[in-house]
Amino acid sequence: MAILPICISGEPVLHAVADPVVDFNDDLRSLCEDMRDTMHEAPGVGLAAPQIGLGLRLFVYHWEDDDGVLHEGTAVNPKLWITPLDVRDADEDEAEGCLSIPGERAPLVRASEAILEAQDEHGEPYRVEATGWFARILQHEYDHLNGVLYADRLPQVHQKRIKKVIKQNHWGEPGHSWTPGEDDLED
Repeated sequence: MAILPICISGEPVLHAVADPVVDFNDDLRSLCEDMRDTMHEAPGVGLAAPQIGLGLRLFVYHWEDDDGVLHEGTAVNPKLWITPLDVRDADEDEAEGCLSIPGERAPLVRASEAILEAQDEHGEPYRVEATGWFARILQHEYDHLNGVLYADRLPQVHQKRIKKVIKQNHWGEPGHSWTPGEDDLED
């Protein structure tokens, strides 16, 4: 078990399209385990490889819905399809956070349904249909693989506030990270 440092906005890997995973081996499985441990320690509901400084098309997720159903997995080389977005302002109960912009949350409209097709850490393909918050989580993590942070999708009023926080914390440039369990930052 290893808790990995999480990159903060401004690190180039967070703003670039990630490369496909080609080797399904013990190193990949160990990386996935470390990512799950880091996600839980943060605590978060998802973590993408770019957030730990690796430009790979890989994320992990773990979320329990209101009915007690646990949604967890590893998505390697995922593809994601979503329903059309509503054209409306986001409600406060749609506020998201991101481990790469620690401590901040803002409301964001996301698609209400998503279909994820991916491989697990052993290379086995799978498909998941998601709704509600689970669909939101998959969209958020998938965005990381394409160099997009949730703050990039925010309406201007919220984006401006997040950019101000990034500037005040001297983030927004390479070299900033935090380690769950060691640093006094939280999502």
